[in-house]
This record gives sequence, structure tokens and C-alpha cells, in this order.
Amino acid sequence: MADFPITLHDANRLDEDAFVDAFGDVAEHAPWVAAEAAERRPFSSRAAMIEAFAKAVRQADKARQRALLLAHPDLAGRATIADDLTRDSKSEQAAAGLDQLTLAQFRHFTEQNTSYRERHGIPFILAVRGATAHDIMKSFHERIDNAQDVEFKTALEQVERIIRFRLEDRVKP
Repeated sequence: MADFPITLHDANRLDEDAFVDAFGDVAEHAPWVAAEAAERRPFSSRAAMIEAFAKAVRQADKARQRALLLAHPDLAGRATIADDLTRDSKSEQAAAGLDQLTLAQFRHFTEQNTSYRERHGIPFILAVRGATAHDIMKSFHERIDNAQDVEFKTALEQVERIIRFRLEDRVKP
């Protein structure tokens, strides 16, 4: 794995295996996104690189998109307790204060995660960078009653935001 951040020039020079090794985890448990983005190199800018990752997500078939969404952990969920989050997810959730929830708050998050998953068939996904636990709970309440197709689309958009944030951390402008 590369030491981050790296330059766009260096990202473009990586062979495909090294590229996937360096960026395969920016989409949660879905290195195929990085492999498909790698095919669009060389990137003319960091924004073009981010767009290549977004296109890989958008152009995937519904089954692959669904698998991508299902790979995401619940916010303040079981993976948090088991310390089974990816490095990025752990850092992002901690920055949002989700590692500091009271027992009552944690139970409320668990209830919301369960209700959302039962209603929509996917985990609640939100790019939590810059958000607080209160902001996240507000988003739960705002989105829970949306139609399934709306939430599927919203979840994919949130995945793209997560990918963008992670790539911005790893690749210099």
C-alpha cells in the first residue's frame, strides 16, 4: 500500500494490481470499483479520478450495486462493537462521535438501523464526514419513509460521496 497522500502522477503510474491495492478499499469491501476506475487512466485531474470511481459505481448493474451497498456497515452497529470496521469507516464514524454514544443513544441507532434495513433492504448509508450523531439521526428520520428506489439511489450517491472524501485524502490535488 502506498503512503498517502500521493500525487496524481504517481497514482497514474501504478500498475493495475498496485492501483487496486492502494485504492481498492475506498469503496467498502468492493475492490472492483478501483479495478474498473483503473481502466480509465490516465486521469487528467483528481476530479477526473473521482469521477472514474463514481462512473464505475453508476455503470454497474443493479445486482453489483446492491452488493456494494450491502457491504457497508451499519452506523454505530454490530461491526463497531466487534471492532470489525475498515480503517476508514472506523475513523469516519469516530469523527462523527459514534464511538462516544451513550447506551441509550446506541440502542436508538440500533433500532433505526434495523427499521431502515427492514424497510429498504439495505443498510442506512450516509457520508458522515462533518456530521454529528445528531445530524445522522436527523437523516435517519428524514429518509426512513422514502420509497425504496429513492433510497437505493440516495445510498449510491452517499457511497460516491464517501469514495470522493477518501480519494481526496489519498491523492494530492
